Amino acid sequence: MTDLAIHVDHVSKQFHLGTRFSYMRFSETLLDAGRSLVQTPLSWLGREAADPASTHDIWALKDVSFEVHQGEVLGIIGRNGAGKSTLLKVLSHITRPTRGRVGVAGRVGSLLEVGTGFHPELTGRENIFLNGSVLGMTRGEVRRKFDEIVAFAEVDEFLDTPVKRYSSGMYVRLAFAVAAHLEPEILVVDEVLAVGDARFQQKCLGKMGDVSKSGRTVLFVSHNMTAISGLCSRAIWLERGQVKTDGAVKETVAQYLTVALESAMTRQWPIDSAPTTDKIRLDAVRIVPEQQTDLLATDTPFTIEVDYERFANSGSLNLSAMLYTSDGVCAFNAVSPTDESPPGCYTARLHIPGNFLNDGVYRLRLALVCNLQPQVNIEDILMFDVQDGPRHIPFHGEWIGVVRPRFDWETIPFSSRSYT
Repeated sequence: MTDLAIHVDHVSKQFHLGTRFSYMRFSETLLDAGRSLVQTPLSWLGREAADPASTHDIWALKDVSFEVHQGEVLGIIGRNGAGKSTLLKVLSHITRPTRGRVGVAGRVGSLLEVGTGFHPELTGRENIFLNGSVLGMTRGEVRRKFDEIVAFAEVDEFLDTPVKRYSSGMYVRLAFAVAAHLEPEILVVDEVLAVGDARFQQKCLGKMGDVSKSGRTVLFVSHNMTAISGLCSRAIWLERGQVKTDGAVKETVAQYLTVALESAMTRQWPIDSAPTTDKIRLDAVRIVPEQQTDLLATDTPFTIEVDYERFANSGSLNLSAMLYTSDGVCAFNAVSPTDESPPGCYTARLHIPGNFLNDGVYRLRLALVCNLQPQVNIEDILMFDVQDGPRHIPFHGEWIGVVRPRFDWETIPFSSRSYT
């Protein structure tokens, strides 16, 4: 008897972009007639209307093969558009593969989008039973788990309210609670956990850990490499719809991050196209983690390196490195001391300590100023991602604030006294 939970055999999935498929509905017939009325006068004027039936095919998945054993926790990582969500939809039987076969042993509980399988007009109570039925549970099974689901989702007072009035956080809490508590043999979770707050994310990660310890299988897609590394024993790295690496989670995450850092955190120009004035030329900018194969995490020290050449009349020089969050807030502006070095090629280094930046995406703006006159000033010269690092406080998610320093705390005892 095999212990395989999932078997994916040379699976490919093709999508057609820009192609209209007709189902001979009245609305389509009416729309086609309207298009014909518009296109005919254009042809008389010698203009060609855009072809609505132009075809462009993309392969979201290409020849993907792997196996997952029962009780295994598999992380699936990759850039946006790599095919992660498409793979989960194929495994959940939401969409059929164009080629290949998928074998799944057991019932699958899927949480791929906020409120998956919910009807907006039904109440939370009704949707619990509806979603349980969709997952193949009997009414008695749902009733036995009902109180646990409601307690986990924390929607007691809104249980008889239509879910269309729920916030996105309430939606995802209830959806995850149903999917995780109705005991599917295989739990499939996409990046939807990012909708919840930090406390709820920790509850979900703990629940997925409990599910895996009970011998059930978990497939987890996330851009949070710390969550992947902490929860999963194995990871698959998808790149352009293909399996690039399949192996132990630590090695796979390290390979993925190394490639991501190298491609996103270095910018270099040929001499003939580099940003140049009569005083200075900017040659390259790099983000260099203290350990090249390490995760650029909140506790990882790194250096911003700037290569440039000073010309004969450059005079006094200051470099200004401005770091912005993804929503445009300036985290800091670090200005170098005034430098009056002779003409030549130099590398300036700005050291950023660990336990300083919050997790999130940052954009670097760089300015080179000679004799108090800006010479080079480039916005978004680099973009990089600082991931959640190891913590002394156990939850995942963004902390409040632009920076997240770890200062030293001291706790000392004192004799009991009364306050007046």
